[in-house]
Amino acid sequence: MSTMRAVVVFTSGGPEVLRVEEIDRPTPGTGEVLVRVHAAGVNPADLRGRSGFADLPVQYRPSIARPSVPGADVAGEVVAVGAEVTDMAVGDQVYGLVRFPPFDGRGHGRTHAEYVNVPVTDLAPKPKRLNHIEAAAVPMAALTAWQQIHRHGAVAQGERVLVVGAAGGVGHFAVQLARLRGAEVVAVASGRHEEFLRGLGVETFVDYTVGDPIDAVGTVDVVIDCVGGVDSGRWLSVIADGGRLVPITLGFYPPEELSRRGIARVGAQVRSSGADLRELNELFDNGTLVVAIDSVFPLEDARGAHERGERGHVRGKIVLEMAAGGR
Repeated sequence: MSTMRAVVVFTSGGPEVLRVEEIDRPTPGTGEVLVRVHAAGVNPADLRGRSGFADLPVQYRPSIARPSVPGADVAGEVVAVGAEVTDMAVGDQVYGLVRFPPFDGRGHGRTHAEYVNVPVTDLAPKPKRLNHIEAAAVPMAALTAWQQIHRHGAVAQGERVLVVGAAGGVGHFAVQLARLRGAEVVAVASGRHEEFLRGLGVETFVDYTVGDPIDAVGTVDVVIDCVGGVDSGRWLSVIADGGRLVPITLGFYPPEELSRRGIARVGAQVRSSGADLRELNELFDNGTLVVAIDSVFPLEDARGAHERGERGHVRGKIVLEMAAGGR
């Protein structure tokens, strides 16, 4: 077969612009493999890209060529190998964050499809303990938390760390990885997530729907803000002078306050890394790190997956499952 089913965005807009079309199947280039997709994660970046980054001022919106295929997270099976690939073979079960961040203006890894060609450097063997749906929920969210904490030094042992939006994709991994780093974790989320987050090791839980969460947090050394938004600067008030701010998504933090109080803004844009995923594999396979699945949608109902994401209050990750099965 030379074609495949894929989610295609022809014009920016709401979830209703998503269409599932028959398009050409890709072939792996040099240093790439072709992956038959079993499951693909749905990330906020996919929702924002579909809308044309409508949440940003016009002057800051990146250019996205249309039509485009969304998706960056993938889990599946290698079915073809390109030139100069020596460390992966047909039949390998793999997962990864594909071509992220995108530099070609054509969207992310284009994983919301039955097949995708992937640079081998973006991939790692799928953790044995996880099925494909669980593995597809890992890459972007877990790599974001891992790279901030372990590559950029966001958290140190013995510190008190606040995770805002702790039940979400990045948030629930940040909670677990900060705990493994030896930090005391304070979580802000809605009350229905309390039992889930305490099960991940949260010492102090703050329900933002009951009163002002700022009053309940106390003082922390680090804020990992997974929510952002126009009022995100309020979280600076709970950071001790000389502490650290880790913004995961777009937020507005007064630079003069950061400077005056010596608060360092740390971290960087998450990047594809098969090497980092290999380090995470051990944590998944020994049960130290767990992944939460909010909901699973078939490829044909990509619109439903995006509608779920836009309703918010997601616990863990939303995943698309291909007809071939991702269990």
